[in-house]
Amino acid sequence: MLGEILTAIVTPFHENGGVNFDAFRALAGHLVDNGSDGLVVAATTGEAPTLTDEEKLELWKAAVEEVGGRATVIAGTGTYSTEHSIELTRKADDVGVDGFLVVTPYYNKPPQRGIVEHFRAISKASDKPIVVYNIPGRVVINIEPATMVELAEIPNVVAVKQANDDLDQARRIVEETELDLYAGDDFLVHPFLELGGVGGVCVRSNIAGPQFKEMVGLYREGDFRTATRINEELGPLFELDDITVNPIPIKTALTMLGHDVGGFRLPLVEATPVERERVKDCLERAGLLAAAPV
Repeated sequence: MLGEILTAIVTPFHENGGVNFDAFRALAGHLVDNGSDGLVVAATTGEAPTLTDEEKLELWKAAVEEVGGRATVIAGTGTYSTEHSIELTRKADDVGVDGFLVVTPYYNKPPQRGIVEHFRAISKASDKPIVVYNIPGRVVINIEPATMVELAEIPNVVAVKQANDDLDQARRIVEETELDLYAGDDFLVHPFLELGGVGGVCVRSNIAGPQFKEMVGLYREGDFRTATRINEELGPLFELDDITVNPIPIKTALTMLGHDVGGFRLPLVEATPVERERVKDCLERAGLLAAAPV
């Protein structure tokens, strides 16, 4: 297992739009010190679509240098192009990452058999673990349970990040494959634990890592009541995605909590004043930010 709480780390930027590698290293160390068993680098939350291949490579290197040996480093190497994904996977392997997060090919909408061949081809680029990233809300296509069974037959496909709230499909992954099931949406971590999941690839663990880690640990120890209470206390943070698209809310929250993560690359934009107030309210209700005195 690659860990219970894998944090999809944001990518900090300077004011001029360049990647702030010093801030990235600082945040990586902070996250591993605060509940993260591993980091997923240069994926959705890390604004991968607007990063160059060279920037991704430097981020993977920085993560390995900063937290390698203390935490797993998972490189986001999937794209809509199989050949490009293979190239990125090889480069990430060379710098010493522990595994790869490979998203369902997007935009070109391959059939299910094409998805299987996509992963099969990428798996030959390295013998390190691959996590299948199923996120139909962003890529349009859902990886069907029967396809997951086929993917599980690929030797180094070991896990799935399931960003799909269909609990029956999640249950089938657990029952019909030996893949480790990770929640791909933070509000699914607790219900997936009940189905036999191992944890989550989380966004809000950027700001609430200890709480997520404690919830998973308590659940595994059999203290279901306290685990459920912690999940309920995290409720206000689950509302962040209702404000605007990720990673705008989580980066805004990190800035409010004192982390130097900078802004965004177009087409992502800064939160509006109204959105910032809603993020602040979520943090206050979750007990992460003290409310201003009246």
